[in-house]
Amino acid sequence: MQQVSVREAETQLSRLIEQASHGDDILIVEGGVPIARLSAIRSSRVGRRFGTMAGRARVDEGFFEPLPEDELSAWEG
Repeated sequence: MQQVSVREAETQLSRLIEQASHGDDILIVEGGVPIARLSAIRSSRVGRRFGTMAGRARVDEGFFEPLPEDELSAWEG
């Protein structure tokens, strides 16, 4: 793990962020005492997975029937 002083971190932040984005951890120290760590955030987002709701949602025949006039006019304005 690379160690840098607060002053170096201030002046070289862009370079340090670039290093962190490639997997390096940077320890920021002040007077030899660690005060912060700069590291990349690992994405935990999972893309959409199609078919995950298969068999869980049910639609009865009433879904396909026309809306009553009062409800239809409410939707159409």
